[in-house]
Amino acid sequence: MPNTIAIIGAGLAGLTLARLLHLHGIHAAIFEAEPSAQARPQGGLLDIHTYNGQQALKAAGLFDDFLTLVRPAEDAKRIVDKNGRILLDRPGNPQTAHPEVDRGELRQLLLNSLPPDQIHWGHKLSAITSGADGTQRLRFENGASYDAALVVGADGAWSRVRPVVSTEQPKYSGLCFFELTIANIKATHPHSAALIGSGTLMAVAPGQGILAHCNQDGSARLYVALAQSLESITALQAAAIPSALQNAFAGWAPELLALMENTDKPALLRPIYELPVDHQWPSHPAITLIGDAAHLMSPFAGEGANLALLDGAELAQYLVQQPDNRPEAIATFEEAMFRRTQPFAKTSASNLRRFFDSEAPYSTVGLFEQR
Repeated sequence: MPNTIAIIGAGLAGLTLARLLHLHGIHAAIFEAEPSAQARPQGGLLDIHTYNGQQALKAAGLFDDFLTLVRPAEDAKRIVDKNGRILLDRPGNPQTAHPEVDRGELRQLLLNSLPPDQIHWGHKLSAITSGADGTQRLRFENGASYDAALVVGADGAWSRVRPVVSTEQPKYSGLCFFELTIANIKATHPHSAALIGSGTLMAVAPGQGILAHCNQDGSARLYVALAQSLESITALQAAAIPSALQNAFAGWAPELLALMENTDKPALLRPIYELPVDHQWPSHPAITLIGDAAHLMSPFAGEGANLALLDGAELAQYLVQQPDNRPEAIATFEEAMFRRTQPFAKTSASNLRRFFDSEAPYSTVGLFEQR
């Protein structure tokens, strides 16, 4: 039986796990469906928290390098109503304990910390079968196969590993994002850049909103939010965008509508899905899940990436501590992960509802005043 570890997915969770194992002389093969690290945009800003994400980066020996990626004062928050009236304008704190970084840069930091040949790009998992001796045979859509003693599903919301241990599938949260970008916003649309400010702009009303922030490369990323059924969203997607979004936000302040008018790339549809807040599964001796594959939640608690980092670090810790009893190490890790993540999943689901409820934007202001 092979003594190998296979990690499915080269996101934050899988890379952190691989990094910690690498530091302890344990090799893990990483299989990623995408053809390269640059195959698609990696999303926007992440605030990395002292009590989980930063702990993981310290354990990985990457904390000092992480600090060089921090974008000071990017934690500023500005909340406006649909008329553009400012309701909360909180400046950034250069000394914040939860600094903001670009997701793509953080992922690249983790990638750079591993031997390049450890990651097998272009390997999309198609099936897992268990041998009589407990070996897990992985088959990939490119025809490759791999035998492993332990398989870790770090492959995100639509994990192909999850169905082996759990019958749960992500459910639509009722909210959808349309992701838009504005290139070189300060030069091309300075008024829009000033409206967004140095951190995150949140223009919110019942059932809809515009969330925006500027990126390190000078572009701005917008998330146009609509609380509608998937059927309605599909119909909207089939219509002309951004004109359909403009119609959905008819009556909003011109300066807010201008954010959508000034975008220069096609909108990306991002329905927000969630796993049940109490998602668990019977422990499997050779297969486990981390990150979104284990506890997918909406971004409205700001914990997804942080929990993914800590998942990877803690699973590595248990595997290192119990090298001769991996099934026990996995079970112990999972019990701790379930306890740790469920409160955040509940908060995330609650915050999503409150963000866009009938009292918005005042309910949104209340959330940030409580922090």
